[in-house]
Amino acid sequence: MPTPTAPVHVIGAGPGGLATAAALAGRGIRTVLVEKSGDVGASWRGHYDRLRLHTTRRGSALPGLPIPRSAGRWVRRDDFVRYLEVYARHHRLDLATGVEVFRVVREPEREPDGGWLLEATAGRRLRASAVVVATGHNHTPWLPDWPGRDAFTGELLHASRYREPSPYAGRDVLVVGVGNTGAEIAADLAEGGAGRVRLAVRTPPHILRRSTLGWPAQASGILCRRLPVRLVDRLARPVERGLPDLTRYGLPRPATGLYSRVREGSFPVQDAGLVRAVKRGKVEPVGAVESFDGAEVRLADGTAITPEVVVAATGYRRGLEPLVGHLGLLDGRGRPLVHGRQTHPTAPGLYFTGYTNPISGMLRELARDAPKIAAAVAAAAKARG
Repeated sequence: MPTPTAPVHVIGAGPGGLATAAALAGRGIRTVLVEKSGDVGASWRGHYDRLRLHTTRRGSALPGLPIPRSAGRWVRRDDFVRYLEVYARHHRLDLATGVEVFRVVREPEREPDGGWLLEATAGRRLRASAVVVATGHNHTPWLPDWPGRDAFTGELLHASRYREPSPYAGRDVLVVGVGNTGAEIAADLAEGGAGRVRLAVRTPPHILRRSTLGWPAQASGILCRRLPVRLVDRLARPVERGLPDLTRYGLPRPATGLYSRVREGSFPVQDAGLVRAVKRGKVEPVGAVESFDGAEVRLADGTAITPEVVVAATGYRRGLEPLVGHLGLLDGRGRPLVHGRQTHPTAPGLYFTGYTNPISGMLRELARDAPKIAAAVAAAAKARG
């Protein structure tokens, strides 16, 4: 009897993994979705409480199931997590929770076209005819290796551990990083009763309204995505001027154009209370963190401050090196060399989704990638006969 074809395995039950597993199942392809945590959407469950999606409800839905209108235009974290749970049930996905995949290796002796083995929890070795890696863009919290960091006598935590402001009531807090996460946490702390909130800024961000006269910033991102960079930079200037100039408060407007910064990997901040908090003096922009010295934090301008708490909104790494680094498929920044329906010539049948962060919105990109990956997997299976 011929050996049955192994199923496709999707690693990670976040939005990208769920959407791709649903698209594969919709084509009748046997698919197993493996997730190291106990349920879908693990990273979303860990975000701070006040989080709302920065993309619209319609622009954030996954294929085959809209987000309910009751969630509103800007969906709360908890509502989005519930949507992911419903999505998995709606599509009847074969979900294996509590299974962590540590390494993906080739299995040429079992599959004529080079199938895959997933080395997983409890010594499992899972055979797969194809693999979709969807462990997420924000996988591994990253802290800069600041000199003196480990000897800091205050409290230092990554933003991934921040939930809500009550533990910091009356305390002196420094938030490091002025991306969307840092900006929103700083505003949350200011509104939630922190004694003092400072925001360490290395490069001033572009700040936009979430929507202007009902027109969402995401829609502009979709329209501008394929336009020339310099043209988008010019078009963005009057939009940015719709918000107050915060130069006098220590947060000047950037000299570099908005889309030029996006192409460098720096995304605009959608204002969720930061501008008001800065104008009212409840959030104080300060220089970038250079080092720690006992209770002191030394800044780039030479000053030293003594916050009780430092919240580092310093981003994440993809964390793909242990999983696929040995296959030669990552660039110098740990990102996959191929994405979506493309596979690398040396690794047929291995796909990646969710490792880009386009100006048009990551969830929209995941939703667009899923059917394309499913079509590519189906075409490869047909070619094998």
